[in-house]
Amino acid sequence: MTEASTENVIEVRGLRSQFGDHVVHDNLDLSVRRGEIIGVVGGSGTGKSVLMRSIIGLKHPDAGTVSVFGENFYKASGQIRLSIERRWGVLFQGGALFSSMTVAQNIMAPIREHLGFEGELAKDMAALKISMVGLRAEAGANYPAELSGGMKKRAGLARALALDPELVFLDEPTAGLDPIGAAKFDDLIVNLKETLGLTVFMVTHDLDTLHAACDRVAVLAEKRVIAVGPLDDVRQTDHPWIQEYFAGPRGRAALAAKAS
Repeated sequence: MTEASTENVIEVRGLRSQFGDHVVHDNLDLSVRRGEIIGVVGGSGTGKSVLMRSIIGLKHPDAGTVSVFGENFYKASGQIRLSIERRWGVLFQGGALFSSMTVAQNIMAPIREHLGFEGELAKDMAALKISMVGLRAEAGANYPAELSGGMKKRAGLARALALDPELVFLDEPTAGLDPIGAAKFDDLIVNLKETLGLTVFMVTHDLDTLHAACDRVAVLAEKRVIAVGPLDDVRQTDHPWIQEYFAGPRGRAALAAKAS
């Protein structure tokens, strides 16, 4: 992992998220630095995915501000918001591929919509993205139902990279993968971050991923970010959930695997 810049690509300030009377976040602050992989962790119901959706415009905050690339996202004009959205890519849980399209067609969809490219140029760009994520060229002709879980993740990542984004959002990218597949996906994310200069916002519960891929970790609890920093620093935080999470059997196993 390389040292990230101190420039903030994302700044969340005073975020409040709620559904009816149920408050998920209250006065939540978080900054994401350019060039880093930040892993967002927390117990069930702490709103990890809700936070990601609030940043990318799928859940309007009930209070607070979300700034991306220096722009207040929810106060920006429609044209500015569109220009910001073109600078990021999103991998949802399970890949969220269009089931009626092949892998190549899934990747070409944003290329056609946002860049206006058609024909062989769009096909060539899709083929490049397929290669970048470690899929065989033949996978482009497959439909999502014909792919394994790991291949779906990689195909979804290829689509997230379709517009050459600066910022990538990953929602539980290794969920459902076997340990070998998860480790390979972690390596892929780190390599893409370093070669493409990406900033990566990753929601995860995978302790191995935190050790292998993340420059910093942000912990959600009590409706806010209770700790953020390098993993070794966060692990020392005197909070019951953090101690249980990182010092429990799985946390000790992940730490031992890293040391071996």
